[in-house]
Amino acid sequence: MKSKRGFLVSFITILFLLLLSGCETNMVVFEPQGPAARSITELINWSLILMALVIVVVFGLFGWIVWKYRERPENKDYEPPEEHGSTVLEIIWTAIPILIVIALTIPTVKTLYQLEEIPKGYEKKDPITIHVTSADWKWIFSYPEQGIETVNYVNIPEDTPVQFKLTSAGTMQSFWVPALSGQKYTMNKMETELYIVADNPGSYLGRNSNFNGKGFAEMEFEVQAQTKEEFDKWVKDVKEKAPKLTKAKYEKLLEPTHLGRLTYSNTHLGWVNHADPNSKTYTNPELYRGHGYQGKTFEDPENSGNHHMNQSHLEASDMNHHDLTVDKETHGGGHSGH
Repeated sequence: MKSKRGFLVSFITILFLLLLSGCETNMVVFEPQGPAARSITELINWSLILMALVIVVVFGLFGWIVWKYRERPENKDYEPPEEHGSTVLEIIWTAIPILIVIALTIPTVKTLYQLEEIPKGYEKKDPITIHVTSADWKWIFSYPEQGIETVNYVNIPEDTPVQFKLTSAGTMQSFWVPALSGQKYTMNKMETELYIVADNPGSYLGRNSNFNGKGFAEMEFEVQAQTKEEFDKWVKDVKEKAPKLTKAKYEKLLEPTHLGRLTYSNTHLGWVNHADPNSKTYTNPELYRGHGYQGKTFEDPENSGNHHMNQSHLEASDMNHHDLTVDKETHGGGHSGH
Protein backbone atom coordinates (compact mmCIF):
# COMPACT_ATOMS: atom_id res chain seq x y z
CA MET A 1 0.00 0.00 0.00
CA LYS A 2 2.84 2.35 0.91
CA SER A 3 4.64 1.62 -2.36
CA LYS A 4 1.50 2.42 -4.37
CA ARG A 5 1.04 5.67 -2.45
CA GLY A 6 4.68 6.62 -3.04
CA PHE A 7 4.36 5.85 -6.76
CA LEU A 8 1.24 8.03 -6.97
CA VAL A 9 2.99 10.96 -5.27
CA SER A 10 6.00 10.63 -7.59
CA PHE A 11 3.77 10.46 -10.66
CA ILE A 12 1.83 13.58 -9.67
CA THR A 13 5.09 15.46 -8.96
CA ILE A 14 6.61 14.54 -12.34
CA LEU A 15 3.38 15.45 -14.14
CA PHE A 16 3.28 18.80 -12.35
CA LEU A 17 6.89 19.56 -13.35
CA LEU A 18 6.20 18.63 -16.98
CA LEU A 19 3.22 20.97 -17.08
CA LEU A 20 5.24 23.80 -15.57
CA SER A 21 8.06 23.31 -18.06
CA GLY A 22 5.84 24.75 -20.80
CA CYS A 23 5.13 27.95 -18.89
CA GLU A 24 6.61 31.30 -19.88
CA THR A 25 9.58 32.10 -17.65
CA ASN A 26 10.57 35.48 -19.10
CA MET A 27 9.49 37.87 -16.34
CA VAL A 28 10.48 41.26 -17.72
CA VAL A 29 9.86 43.19 -14.49
CA PHE A 30 12.69 41.21 -12.87
CA GLU A 31 15.10 42.19 -15.67
CA PRO A 32 15.15 46.00 -15.32
CA GLN A 33 16.98 47.96 -18.01
CA GLY A 34 16.78 51.40 -16.41
CA PRO A 35 16.91 53.15 -13.01
CA ALA A 36 13.13 53.55 -12.71
CA ALA A 37 12.53 49.88 -13.42
CA ARG A 38 15.25 48.91 -10.93
CA SER A 39 13.57 50.93 -8.18
CA ILE A 40 10.29 49.13 -8.91
CA THR A 41 12.01 45.72 -8.96
CA GLU A 42 13.67 46.43 -5.61
CA LEU A 43 10.29 47.37 -4.16
CA ILE A 44 8.74 44.17 -5.52
CA ASN A 45 11.58 42.07 -4.09
CA TRP A 46 11.19 43.72 -0.67
CA SER A 47 7.45 42.99 -0.75
CA LEU A 48 8.09 39.36 -1.72
CA ILE A 49 10.54 38.94 1.16
CA LEU A 50 8.00 40.24 3.69
CA MET A 51 5.22 38.10 2.21
CA ALA A 52 7.45 35.01 2.28
CA LEU A 53 8.29 35.72 5.91
CA VAL A 54 4.60 35.98 6.80
CA ILE A 55 3.79 32.77 4.93
CA VAL A 56 6.61 30.81 6.59
CA VAL A 57 5.64 31.99 10.09
CA VAL A 58 1.89 31.45 9.62
CA PHE A 59 2.19 28.00 8.08
CA GLY A 60 4.86 27.06 10.60
CA LEU A 61 2.60 28.03 13.52
CA PHE A 62 -0.33 26.31 11.84
CA GLY A 63 1.60 23.05 11.48
CA TRP A 64 2.96 23.25 15.03
CA ILE A 65 -0.51 23.88 16.53
CA VAL A 66 -2.11 21.08 14.52
CA TRP A 67 0.61 18.68 15.65
CA LYS A 68 0.75 19.78 19.30
CA TYR A 69 -2.99 19.77 19.89
CA ARG A 70 -3.91 16.79 17.73
CA GLU A 71 -6.23 14.21 19.17
CA ARG A 72 -4.43 11.25 20.78
CA PRO A 73 -5.72 8.22 22.71
CA GLU A 74 -4.63 9.73 26.05
CA ASN A 75 -6.49 13.02 25.52
CA LYS A 76 -9.48 11.81 23.51
CA ASP A 77 -12.02 12.95 26.11
CA TYR A 78 -10.17 16.11 27.17
CA GLU A 79 -12.24 19.32 27.36
CA PRO A 80 -10.12 22.49 27.72
CA PRO A 81 -11.25 24.92 30.40
CA GLU A 82 -12.71 28.29 29.43
CA GLU A 83 -10.05 30.99 29.71
CA HIS A 84 -9.97 34.77 29.31
CA GLY A 85 -7.06 34.63 26.86
CA SER A 86 -3.62 36.21 26.76
CA THR A 87 -3.40 40.01 26.61
CA VAL A 88 0.25 39.78 25.63
CA LEU A 89 -0.48 37.52 22.65
CA GLU A 90 -3.34 39.73 21.49
CA ILE A 91 -1.05 42.77 21.56
CA ILE A 92 1.61 40.85 19.60
CA TRP A 93 -0.65 39.63 16.80
CA THR A 94 -2.16 43.11 16.50
CA ALA A 95 1.21 44.89 16.46
CA ILE A 96 2.87 42.57 13.93
CA PRO A 97 0.47 43.39 11.02
CA ILE A 98 0.85 47.10 11.79
CA LEU A 99 4.64 46.78 11.60
CA ILE A 100 4.36 44.85 8.31
CA VAL A 101 2.15 47.57 6.78
CA ILE A 102 4.61 50.25 7.91
CA ALA A 103 7.53 48.26 6.46
CA LEU A 104 5.71 48.13 3.11
CA THR A 105 4.35 51.68 3.14
CA ILE A 106 7.58 53.62 3.77
CA PRO A 107 9.63 52.22 0.83
CA THR A 108 6.53 52.30 -1.42
CA VAL A 109 5.90 56.00 -0.80
CA LYS A 110 9.61 56.84 -1.19
CA THR A 111 9.78 54.94 -4.50
CA LEU A 112 6.61 56.56 -5.86
CA TYR A 113 8.00 60.04 -5.18
CA GLN A 114 11.35 59.12 -6.73
CA LEU A 115 9.64 57.94 -9.92
CA GLU A 116 8.08 61.39 -10.38
CA GLU A 117 11.51 62.97 -10.81
CA ILE A 118 14.49 62.56 -13.10
CA PRO A 119 16.39 59.46 -11.88
CA LYS A 120 19.34 60.06 -9.59
CA GLY A 121 22.58 60.56 -11.46
CA TYR A 122 20.85 62.11 -14.47
CA GLU A 123 19.80 65.44 -12.94
CA LYS A 124 22.44 67.39 -14.87
CA LYS A 125 21.40 65.94 -18.23
CA ASP A 126 18.73 67.81 -20.16
CA PRO A 127 15.80 65.48 -20.83
CA ILE A 128 14.17 65.21 -24.24
CA THR A 129 10.40 65.64 -24.28
CA ILE A 130 8.06 63.27 -26.10
CA HIS A 131 4.28 63.68 -26.11
CA VAL A 132 2.41 60.37 -25.99
CA THR A 133 -1.17 60.17 -27.27
CA SER A 134 -3.13 56.96 -26.93
CA ALA A 135 -6.02 56.13 -29.25
CA ASP A 136 -8.03 52.99 -29.99
CA TRP A 137 -5.80 50.96 -30.48
CA LYS A 138 -2.52 52.64 -31.22
CA TRP A 139 0.19 54.81 -29.67
CA ILE A 140 1.22 58.16 -31.16
CA PHE A 141 4.55 59.75 -30.20
CA SER A 142 5.23 63.43 -30.92
CA TYR A 143 8.71 64.98 -30.70
CA PRO A 144 8.09 68.76 -30.47
CA GLU A 145 11.82 69.58 -30.30
CA GLN A 146 12.69 67.45 -33.33
CA GLY A 147 9.44 68.02 -35.27
CA ILE A 148 8.77 64.28 -35.68
CA GLU A 149 5.77 62.04 -35.07
CA THR A 150 5.71 58.25 -34.99
CA VAL A 151 3.00 55.64 -34.51
CA ASN A 152 3.46 52.42 -32.53
CA TYR A 153 7.19 52.88 -31.98
CA VAL A 154 9.39 55.45 -30.27
CA ASN A 155 13.15 55.91 -30.62
CA ILE A 156 15.05 57.38 -27.68
CA PRO A 157 18.75 58.00 -26.98
CA GLU A 158 20.28 55.66 -24.44
CA ASP A 159 21.55 56.92 -21.10
CA THR A 160 19.44 60.07 -21.48
CA PRO A 161 16.37 61.04 -19.43
CA VAL A 162 13.18 61.13 -21.49
CA GLN A 163 10.14 63.02 -20.25
CA PHE A 164 6.96 61.44 -21.58
CA LYS A 165 3.88 63.68 -21.44
CA LEU A 166 0.92 61.34 -21.56
CA THR A 167 -2.62 62.03 -22.74
CA SER A 168 -5.40 60.33 -24.70
CA ALA A 169 -7.46 61.22 -27.75
CA GLY A 170 -10.48 59.49 -26.23
CA THR A 171 -10.73 56.53 -23.87
CA MET A 172 -8.43 56.04 -20.89
CA GLN A 173 -5.49 53.71 -21.40
CA SER A 174 -2.35 52.73 -19.54
CA PHE A 175 1.21 53.33 -20.80
CA TRP A 176 3.62 50.65 -19.62
CA VAL A 177 7.16 49.64 -20.58
CA PRO A 178 7.92 46.85 -18.05
CA ALA A 179 11.69 46.79 -18.67
CA LEU A 180 12.06 50.55 -18.21
CA SER A 181 9.31 51.90 -15.95
CA GLY A 182 6.02 51.43 -14.19
CA GLN A 183 2.65 52.21 -15.75
CA LYS A 184 0.77 55.50 -15.93
CA TYR A 185 -2.70 56.25 -17.20
CA THR A 186 -3.41 58.35 -20.27
CA MET A 187 -6.61 60.42 -19.98
CA ASN A 188 -8.35 62.75 -22.38
CA LYS A 189 -8.12 66.47 -21.55
CA MET A 190 -5.48 65.69 -18.92
CA GLU A 191 -1.72 65.19 -18.87
CA THR A 192 0.46 62.92 -16.77
CA GLU A 193 4.24 62.71 -16.86
CA LEU A 194 6.67 59.82 -16.75
CA TYR A 195 10.49 59.84 -16.77
CA ILE A 196 12.32 56.97 -18.44
CA VAL A 197 16.02 56.23 -18.88
CA ALA A 198 17.38 53.26 -20.82
CA ASP A 199 20.81 52.14 -19.59
CA ASN A 200 21.89 50.60 -22.88
CA PRO A 201 20.79 50.39 -26.52
CA GLY A 202 18.09 47.81 -27.02
CA SER A 203 14.52 47.02 -27.95
CA TYR A 204 11.86 47.12 -25.23
CA LEU A 205 8.22 46.16 -25.54
CA GLY A 206 5.53 48.55 -24.32
CA ARG A 207 1.80 47.98 -24.10
CA ASN A 208 -1.60 49.16 -22.93
CA SER A 209 -2.34 47.46 -19.61
CA ASN A 210 -5.81 48.95 -19.18
CA PHE A 211 -8.88 47.21 -20.61
CA ASN A 212 -10.70 49.49 -23.04
CA GLY A 213 -12.22 47.24 -25.68
CA LYS A 214 -11.34 44.15 -27.67
CA GLY A 215 -8.28 45.74 -29.24
CA PHE A 216 -6.46 46.65 -26.03
CA ALA A 217 -4.65 43.30 -25.62
CA GLU A 218 -2.67 43.83 -28.83
CA MET A 219 -2.14 47.57 -28.39
CA GLU A 220 1.64 47.32 -28.26
CA PHE A 221 4.58 49.52 -29.21
CA GLU A 222 8.36 49.32 -29.23
CA VAL A 223 10.82 51.54 -27.40
CA GLN A 224 14.05 51.49 -29.38
CA ALA A 225 16.96 52.81 -27.30
CA GLN A 226 19.78 53.98 -29.58
CA THR A 227 23.21 55.50 -29.20
CA LYS A 228 23.33 59.30 -29.46
CA GLU A 229 24.83 59.02 -32.94
CA GLU A 230 22.15 56.58 -34.13
CA PHE A 231 19.37 58.73 -32.70
CA ASP A 232 20.70 61.91 -34.36
CA LYS A 233 21.02 60.09 -37.69
CA TRP A 234 17.47 58.78 -37.39
CA VAL A 235 16.15 62.29 -36.71
CA LYS A 236 18.03 63.62 -39.75
CA ASP A 237 16.71 60.82 -41.99
CA VAL A 238 13.12 61.39 -40.86
CA LYS A 239 13.30 65.13 -41.47
CA GLU A 240 14.63 64.52 -44.97
CA LYS A 241 12.50 61.59 -46.12
CA ALA A 242 9.31 61.17 -44.08
CA PRO A 243 6.01 62.60 -45.41
CA LYS A 244 4.00 65.36 -43.78
CA LEU A 245 0.95 64.69 -41.63
CA THR A 246 -2.27 66.60 -42.33
CA LYS A 247 -5.13 67.24 -39.95
CA ALA A 248 -7.57 65.19 -42.04
CA LYS A 249 -5.25 62.19 -42.17
CA TYR A 250 -4.52 62.48 -38.47
CA GLU A 251 -8.23 62.37 -37.63
CA LYS A 252 -8.56 59.31 -39.90
CA LEU A 253 -5.66 57.71 -38.06
CA LEU A 254 -7.49 58.11 -34.73
CA GLU A 255 -10.36 55.84 -35.81
CA PRO A 256 -10.50 52.54 -33.86
CA THR A 257 -8.20 50.08 -35.59
CA HIS A 258 -4.74 48.51 -35.40
CA LEU A 259 -1.96 50.01 -37.47
CA GLY A 260 1.59 49.28 -38.45
CA ARG A 261 4.38 51.75 -37.79
CA LEU A 262 4.13 55.21 -39.29
CA THR A 263 6.58 58.11 -39.40
CA TYR A 264 5.99 61.79 -40.18
CA SER A 265 8.19 64.88 -40.42
CA ASN A 266 5.81 67.04 -38.40
CA THR A 267 3.49 66.61 -35.38
CA HIS A 268 -0.23 66.96 -34.71
CA LEU A 269 0.50 69.34 -31.81
CA GLY A 270 0.19 72.29 -34.17
CA TRP A 271 -3.58 71.88 -34.45
CA VAL A 272 -4.68 69.79 -31.48
CA ASN A 273 -3.38 69.13 -27.98
CA HIS A 274 -5.46 66.36 -26.41
CA ALA A 275 -4.34 67.41 -22.92
CA ASP A 276 -6.13 70.75 -23.35
CA PRO A 277 -9.46 70.73 -21.41
CA ASN A 278 -11.10 72.42 -24.42
CA SER A 279 -9.80 69.97 -27.01
CA LYS A 280 -12.03 67.70 -29.08
CA THR A 281 -12.65 64.12 -27.95
CA TYR A 282 -12.04 61.48 -30.63
CA THR A 283 -13.92 58.40 -29.49
CA ASN A 284 -15.85 57.64 -32.74
CA PRO A 285 -18.57 55.64 -30.95
CA GLU A 286 -20.47 54.99 -34.21
CA LEU A 287 -17.58 52.83 -35.45
CA TYR A 288 -18.00 50.39 -32.56
CA ARG A 289 -21.67 49.67 -33.29
CA GLY A 290 -22.34 46.67 -35.48
CA HIS A 291 -18.77 46.32 -36.66
CA GLY A 292 -17.28 44.22 -33.89
CA TYR A 293 -13.49 44.08 -33.82
CA GLN A 294 -11.92 46.83 -35.92
CA GLY A 295 -8.89 45.82 -37.93
CA LYS A 296 -6.29 43.31 -36.87
CA THR A 297 -2.77 43.30 -35.53
CA PHE A 298 -0.09 44.36 -37.99
CA GLU A 299 2.32 41.46 -38.17
CA ASP A 300 4.96 41.42 -40.88
CA PRO A 301 8.46 39.96 -40.50
CA GLU A 302 9.77 42.57 -42.95
CA ASN A 303 8.51 45.40 -40.74
CA SER A 304 11.55 45.32 -38.46
CA GLY A 305 14.75 47.18 -37.92
CA ASN A 306 15.43 50.90 -38.16
CA HIS A 307 16.62 50.69 -41.75
CA HIS A 308 13.68 51.63 -44.00
CA MET A 309 11.96 54.88 -44.87
CA ASN A 310 8.98 54.63 -47.21
CA GLN A 311 7.31 57.70 -48.65
CA SER A 312 3.91 56.01 -48.86
CA HIS A 313 3.19 55.76 -45.12
CA LEU A 314 0.33 58.21 -45.29
CA GLU A 315 -1.38 56.52 -48.18
CA ALA A 316 -2.64 53.93 -45.69
CA SER A 317 -4.62 56.58 -43.88
CA ASP A 318 -6.91 57.00 -46.87
CA MET A 319 -8.07 53.40 -46.68
CA ASN A 320 -11.34 52.25 -45.11
CA HIS A 321 -11.23 52.02 -41.33
CA HIS A 322 -12.24 48.35 -41.44
CA ASP A 323 -8.90 47.34 -42.95
CA LEU A 324 -6.39 50.09 -42.22
CA THR A 325 -2.86 48.79 -42.79
CA VAL A 326 0.45 50.15 -44.01
CA ASP A 327 3.09 49.21 -46.54
CA LYS A 328 5.53 46.52 -45.59
CA GLU A 329 8.52 48.82 -45.24
CA THR A 330 7.65 51.29 -42.51
CA HIS A 331 10.22 53.15 -40.53
CA GLY A 332 10.50 51.76 -37.03
CA GLY A 333 12.18 49.32 -34.73
CA GLY A 334 11.81 45.58 -34.46
CA HIS A 335 9.05 43.76 -32.62
CA SER A 336 11.28 42.16 -30.03
CA GLY A 337 11.60 43.32 -26.44
CA HIS A 338 13.44 42.39 -23.27
